[in-house]
Amino acid sequence: MTGVKPPTILIFDSGVGGLTVFREIVNALPGAAYVYVADDAGFPYGDKPEDALIERILNVIGAAIAAHKPDLVVVACNTASTLALTQLRAKFPVPFVGTVPAIKPACAQSQSKRIAVLGTQATVSREYTRALIREFATGCDVGMVGSSHLATYAEAELSGNPAADDAIKTEIAPCFVDADGRRTDTVVLACTHYPLLTARFRAIAPWPVEWLDPAPAIARRVADLIGPRPPSGTPSPPRMIFTSDRAPSPALTKALAAYGF
Repeated sequence: MTGVKPPTILIFDSGVGGLTVFREIVNALPGAAYVYVADDAGFPYGDKPEDALIERILNVIGAAIAAHKPDLVVVACNTASTLALTQLRAKFPVPFVGTVPAIKPACAQSQSKRIAVLGTQATVSREYTRALIREFATGCDVGMVGSSHLATYAEAELSGNPAADDAIKTEIAPCFVDADGRRTDTVVLACTHYPLLTARFRAIAPWPVEWLDPAPAIARRVADLIGPRPPSGTPSPPRMIFTSDRAPSPALTKALAAYGF
């Protein structure tokens, strides 16, 4: 009996940060076919004008949809999701799963009711993010921390060129607030690059906090939308596409191999 064709899932990010999401989705749906598009030619997204960035995201994802005919697209990038998810859904019939700051679960689990949202400057300044705070953060103090460098540090980390501890410490320091007898106890990782640095964060943080990674929740949502499909044999290896057409460095090639590429 011929097996059902496995679903094709397209994962998009400005760089390799979406690998943190990819890893969780593969764990949830190991039988799917995966195409990962890293728009490294446009990286970083945080400092680009909004109109130009929306146009770029629509064009890159549109070309990938035309080429690979995915059953579902995961926008594994907070900046792209908060900026262009509405336009993507309006333009393309394929289902989209976006990545937005996990403010609701962070406030629900926080004991001190003091959290921080650590993202790119673009993500923390978006009205979308502020609307999430208004809707879900009642009774919780939320610090917005925009980093200009952490995504680049994460890319470098995966390529075997880690940033110095002091450089990372400078970026995360504003997350840690101790006031009115309450300390920050939860930090929302509002950029998919940042979980690549979680071990570094834990090692240099001034006190222990929960670093909230949205990837497991995204994977659950993807699995719900795809639904159960009978296996049809060994899935094809995932494909990695860089929009710059660059050849990965030996260190990055080794790192990608750990994800199955």
